[in-house]
Amino acid sequence: MSGKTDKNATNKKIERMKELASMLNEASRVYYQGRDEIMSNFEYDRLYDELLELERELGVTVSGSPTTKVGYEVISELPKERHGYPVLSLDKTKEIGALKTWLGDRNGVLSWKLDGLTVVAVYEEGEFIKAVTRGNGEVGEVITHNARKFVGFPLVIPYKERLVVRGEALIRYDDFEKINSLIPDTEEKYKNPRNLCSGTVRQLNSSITAERSVHFLAYNILDADINFKYNSEMFDWLASQGFEVVGHDVVKSDNIEETVISYSEKINKNDFPSDGLVLTFDDIEYGLSLGNTAKFPRHSIAFKWADETAETTLTDIEWSASRTGLINPVAIFEPVELEGTTVSRASVHNVSIVEGLKLGIGDRINVYKANMIIPQIADNLTCSGNAVIPDICPVCGSDTVIRQENGVKTLNCPNRECLAKQIKSFTHFVSRQAMNIDGLSEATIEKFIAGRIICGITDLFHLDNHADEIINMPGFGEKSYNNLIKSVDNARNAELPNFIYSLGISGIGLSNAKTICRQYGYETDKIMNLDVDELTAIDGIGEVLAGEWISYMSDEKNRRMIKKLLEEINIIKPENDDIGGKLEGVTVVITGSLEHFSGRGELKKIIEGIGGKVTGSVTGKTNYLINNDIGSGSSKNKKAKELGVEIITENDFINKFDITI
Repeated sequence: MSGKTDKNATNKKIERMKELASMLNEASRVYYQGRDEIMSNFEYDRLYDELLELERELGVTVSGSPTTKVGYEVISELPKERHGYPVLSLDKTKEIGALKTWLGDRNGVLSWKLDGLTVVAVYEEGEFIKAVTRGNGEVGEVITHNARKFVGFPLVIPYKERLVVRGEALIRYDDFEKINSLIPDTEEKYKNPRNLCSGTVRQLNSSITAERSVHFLAYNILDADINFKYNSEMFDWLASQGFEVVGHDVVKSDNIEETVISYSEKINKNDFPSDGLVLTFDDIEYGLSLGNTAKFPRHSIAFKWADETAETTLTDIEWSASRTGLINPVAIFEPVELEGTTVSRASVHNVSIVEGLKLGIGDRINVYKANMIIPQIADNLTCSGNAVIPDICPVCGSDTVIRQENGVKTLNCPNRECLAKQIKSFTHFVSRQAMNIDGLSEATIEKFIAGRIICGITDLFHLDNHADEIINMPGFGEKSYNNLIKSVDNARNAELPNFIYSLGISGIGLSNAKTICRQYGYETDKIMNLDVDELTAIDGIGEVLAGEWISYMSDEKNRRMIKKLLEEINIIKPENDDIGGKLEGVTVVITGSLEHFSGRGELKKIIEGIGGKVTGSVTGKTNYLINNDIGSGSSKNKKAKELGVEIITENDFINKFDITI
């Protein structure tokens, strides 16, 4: 009987190992592809350690176990390349004492463990020729075109022999905040600099990388005809070649503890993301003589912060619906001090984590700040498990459903009409090129919907009915409220093309809206009732767009909404209301960087203002391609030459059409 019991216990443990491997692999895949994280680092480490312990206990490693894998699965459209050198991750510890023991009586180099994307850069004859991501440790993605845009990254170096350098591409916190501030859609914002960097470095379009200020910090040489004796010497040499190198110090066992503490005191002031430290033997030959395990080199070890934790009481779990249908749990707890700030909320990510932590109202929990920044739940001391998973959506009241993918459970609202899913429509309506209501970010709109301040588009024009409620909302105040109401009042006077664009009709951009309005003299009733023949007679409006327009305008619900909106606003005629213009009937494509205009949007507005049309691709209908680099071999230039389309510079355009700038 006991043999059978032992067998059942073993089988259960193996099933648990499979479950853990699936959950960890999915979390790792999402993390390394630069998307939203589905579990905290603390939770990942806890599950990883559980899997590792089970593997040691049973002597079994399940198929696909993350304990045997490095990095991420390579799935982008970028070219792939096999590394000529093993690009391994590091073993880790959270104990300073373990670092002392590991170092022994030797010197070491302690440096920041940067939280970006590992990149291997290759130089030949003093010139940069190639860059490849770590990928899965064996095969990475070629990102040479993007690496050329890295900030402070040397393209030419004094050393003229072959050089292969390993380093970390990262985006600093200041740049991260600036980039996120330009994204109006809350759910499209990046969760952290590491996700943004991963997505940026692996873009097909290098201009995106150039815009996002990606830095490269070197920390190792994989190949060079130089016999360095010490790693500290190697760092100095890399700096002399023009590389920005990771911050580091030479340490011994008798001063490593105070050095680690000094680094921990700096982390909150750092402008770069770091998730720990790296300790490497300073003596290079000695370190290499130790060899590697299947996954880790023995010459270095990672140190992860033993996060400061605080015990508190869970008072509530809020469930927040989003436009994707996901309903995300947020833990609310009695305020505690962590890393110098007061925290009372932490994301719990999904249903699986709620269940895994056995959360319940009134539970005593330990909370911490991941990497000393992001509040998370470390563990649950009482594990009551009495948390109720909502069976109705907190926004629309529809029945919720729990979905499971790769071992991760999420709560979802299936109702297509859920107001939370319409946040995108509200955000589009108030955007600058539409109704231009300043002060209504997606996050604010989400709060207004959750608080039932707005239930429909027209409610935006009656926010003054909720003055006290809005003024007392977090992040608001009387000044913010007054500015918002002023912006709403300004939006009551709107040009017809902007109003049409604000409706979000599929395929109808501001340019098409302007063309339609010009064609029919800005007559609102006429424009709302256009038929297929009238629409397709307009240059640039084909049957597909005409079909989308008629489908939208024939929907009685949409017509009622438009009627109500027209009661709230005053349609004004555009300042430049003549149907003709210098560029009437002319189609223009803009490409490359601009010198005289702040961006393509400004130039596009000028072209459309004098009757022209701006499209994204060169076709037989294109009259001009504006490109300051006329001789470039870009695809648009090649296409223009094939079709006989005239390529002109900004200056040519300004002079040709007498544009005032």
